[in-house]
Amino acid sequence: MKKISISAVLMGCIFGLSNVADAAYPVYSGYQGQGQMVYMPTQTTTQTMVSNGAVVYTSAAANAASPTRITGALPKVGSNSTNAGRQYYEPADYDRLADSGLYVGLSVGYSASVTGSMIADYMGEQNAFFVPGAFQEASFNTDTVLPLQLSVGAAINNDIRVDFSYLRYTGISYPSMVKSSDGVGGYVDAEVDGGAITSNATMLNLYYNIDAYTGYLAGGMLRPYVGVGVGISLNTIADYVVYDNTFYSEMDPGAAGAGDLTGISDVYAYHNGGTMEQLAFSFEGGLTTELDGGIIMDFFVRYANLGKVQTSGSIIVSQTEWLGDGAGGEYPAPYDSVFHYTNWYESGRLNMVDLGIRLRLQF
Repeated sequence: MKKISISAVLMGCIFGLSNVADAAYPVYSGYQGQGQMVYMPTQTTTQTMVSNGAVVYTSAAANAASPTRITGALPKVGSNSTNAGRQYYEPADYDRLADSGLYVGLSVGYSASVTGSMIADYMGEQNAFFVPGAFQEASFNTDTVLPLQLSVGAAINNDIRVDFSYLRYTGISYPSMVKSSDGVGGYVDAEVDGGAITSNATMLNLYYNIDAYTGYLAGGMLRPYVGVGVGISLNTIADYVVYDNTFYSEMDPGAAGAGDLTGISDVYAYHNGGTMEQLAFSFEGGLTTELDGGIIMDFFVRYANLGKVQTSGSIIVSQTEWLGDGAGGEYPAPYDSVFHYTNWYESGRLNMVDLGIRLRLQF
């Protein structure tokens, strides 16, 4: 009896260890060993005897618990939980460069390129060569042009914003030297004094963030955008004087009688400036980043077409006349001849390419 009891205890330990091993190391259910026991990864086992004497334990798999079903809208993510523009981005990505609410902006730029030129619109008029001006196109004279822009706007959503801006250009002027007609198919140099040009443009601008296409740049710190603007520009050119010091001979003094006109010199043309209202438009592209305190910084490149700048068409010409003395010589007349021309315009178009920085304060 003692031997039988010890054998029963040993058999119980063996079966118990086998069950523990089954829980820790389940065996692939499709495998059946020859002459050995195979355990299924189940909760309830059933002993089955197969024809070759192997004992196989099988069980019914327990059904997985049904998951809890949650209905309703997913929560929005972002700084504005009621109207998040990118609802399922990570909060850090959304908040970093989000456009929201009203803003005011101030930008300063540098005009890397000022294109356009002045030309005399009256060059086809009869005896137009008597009035010195830009008979060959002459590029604008520019100092350092630093356009300033003030803007007030608001974000429509996280990708689109609209603003109204005032843009001012100074530091442009009529060319300091022009090629004027000599009346016989050639040109002479004529000096210019004055003619400062300013442009004041008011525009409605629309901007669109394109990071949905390009992805965030610099680890999400830079956000690319494009913009377009349209509005009205007031382009003003100040009065200027064109001076032609060429001596124009009209008659050989030896053949001239006393008091006959033999030549003209020192021709001054006083051009009255003018202001034109023109359609203006712009294209802009840049990168946005955010500073502390709700300040957004834009680095941009902008092309601005400001339309035409044109004089008032009023020109007063003063010239020195030379008269024959009747003895083969000539002398300057004791008076200056003065002529007034109207509707004789000079004009040119203003086109800018600007590099700039804009600071926007968001509310």
